[in-house]
Amino acid sequence: MGWAIAVHGGAGDIPLSLPPEKRLPREAALRRCLDVGIAALKAHNHPLDVVELVVRELENNPHFNAGKGSVLTTSGTVEMEACIMDGKTMKCGAVSGVSTVVNAISLARLVMDKTPHIYLAFDGAEAFAREQGLETVEMSHFITPENIERLKQAQEADRVQLDYTQPIQKEVPKDAALADGDSQIGTVGCVAVDSEGNLATATSTGGIVNKMVGRIGDTPIIGAGTYANHLCAVSATGRGEAIIRGTIARDVAAVMEFKGLSLKEAAAYAMDRVPRGNAGLIAVSSTGEVAMLFNTTGMFRACATEDGYSEISIWDSPTE
Repeated sequence: MGWAIAVHGGAGDIPLSLPPEKRLPREAALRRCLDVGIAALKAHNHPLDVVELVVRELENNPHFNAGKGSVLTTSGTVEMEACIMDGKTMKCGAVSGVSTVVNAISLARLVMDKTPHIYLAFDGAEAFAREQGLETVEMSHFITPENIERLKQAQEADRVQLDYTQPIQKEVPKDAALADGDSQIGTVGCVAVDSEGNLATATSTGGIVNKMVGRIGDTPIIGAGTYANHLCAVSATGRGEAIIRGTIARDVAAVMEFKGLSLKEAAAYAMDRVPRGNAGLIAVSSTGEVAMLFNTTGMFRACATEDGYSEISIWDSPTE
């Protein structure tokens, strides 16, 4: 048994030809966030604090689909979602429809710690954030030129778009697969376990490009995109509707508990139930195991364990 941590920056149709100017900043961000999490675990911070800290760092990075880099709705607005959960107590907090809070994951943490509820959304979540003194900004803070262009492409093609998809070609028909388009960014998540077996997970996202106003994905749904108990902690990424139908995060924990599977076996079981091209997940167990699986082209991901193993990867093999 020992500490372990895993981080993801989204799964999707990441082309093998992804240019260095798009790949390297994301790898550097994952490396930096992994180091932040490792230092926090070595300092004996609780995993719940660790995952919140790491996800805040990722939310502040415009290269990912969360916080500063959140994608836009059909109306050109931002509606962010986040969720955090503690494995030992199973306490959790979630938010949706957040448009002015700098770090949605910290708002989810406050929902968990400061209210009798689990989930707040839209105006109620925004009002609670102001009441608690969280940093808020104008919505324009989150809207980047890149995401304005992605929304324009998606609306021209009359579809929603997922993370890390390739540029739309003018000759592509409008009824092409949803994965066509240009998102080039990804949902973020972190899972961690300390040397005493305490587990936690956190996930944050801006959703999918050109989503309907009010659409809610898997990230804030306990058991779908985010889940932790005494056995494991899981954060998922991909097409929210598919992940919700598959209850991916809960399934990993359930088959560990009821079938006696290892973490990697359980993660593979859960992923096998989701149609290819739709999802990825990261997970850690109470004994320090790590699993990072995806059925998309790639997933920006990183992990480290107390025994010295570390990895930063995108496709099937480590990037270094």
